[in-house]
Amino acid sequence: MTLATLSDVLQPALRDGYAVPGLVCLGWEDMRAYVAAAEAERAPVILQAGPGSRAHTPLPILGRMFRHLAEGASVPVVAHLDHGNSFDECRAAVDAGFTSLMFDGSRLPLEQNIDLTAAVAQLAHAAGLSCEGEIGFVGYAGGAASAGTDPKAAARFARETGVDAMAISIGNLHLQQSAGQGLDLDRLRAIEALTPVPLVIHGGSGVPATQRAELAATSRIAKFNIGTELRMAFGTALHDAVTRDPDRFDRIAILKETEAPVMDAARAIIRGLGAAERY
Repeated sequence: MTLATLSDVLQPALRDGYAVPGLVCLGWEDMRAYVAAAEAERAPVILQAGPGSRAHTPLPILGRMFRHLAEGASVPVVAHLDHGNSFDECRAAVDAGFTSLMFDGSRLPLEQNIDLTAAVAQLAHAAGLSCEGEIGFVGYAGGAASAGTDPKAAARFARETGVDAMAISIGNLHLQQSAGQGLDLDRLRAIEALTPVPLVIHGGSGVPATQRAELAATSRIAKFNIGTELRMAFGTALHDAVTRDPDRFDRIAILKETEAPVMDAARAIIRGLGAAERY
């Protein structure tokens, strides 16, 4: 069994100049493909259960699925709660067997975000787990606008919460279907100058692959969350499988054809972040 915490995989990444992919899981087919990709590339992987996934599948089931995949893997697998909405939800994730909690207080006033994130970090650390928090607000393509991370606020947030990783807003957006203009490097460097905590980029699908590779190697960004890019790979493969034979109705046979394309897409992401051949 190679179940790992977030700190277990991010600290080596920070030390050795690469980043670990946080891959958003929506079902059995994609999470299994992600672990297969990590095995093939000899890389660590972070399986992430976000709000959409949790609305579709109960949290305890997701925890069991993640842990089952980790038990059969020879590379580190992190079971990560992404965008936890409350202290109670984070506590439920501990009970469900997750090894990493992300509390998202980014829409809250700074003081409240610090207080609640610190409580979740204390909960996680007491259980031997890791905690990620978010300072600044990462917006959504076609939706809520971002609020960039203030470097001084980030330094205070990291210091007072005790988080093991800190998600920041530096031009990244959730749900981008194509690469944007890239991240705000001046803001990134200002944040890095004030805190040693490993940094996380949500909305990594919208960051150009070349910049992801460069920052994985040269910055304190140790985790890129990737969701939309892989959902598009899954959706394309599923569409192809259905339209290739409209008379088919066996869902297992149809869904099975999504795994190889999703695995290939995940392998390319892993290599692009420099995480391959690390284990």
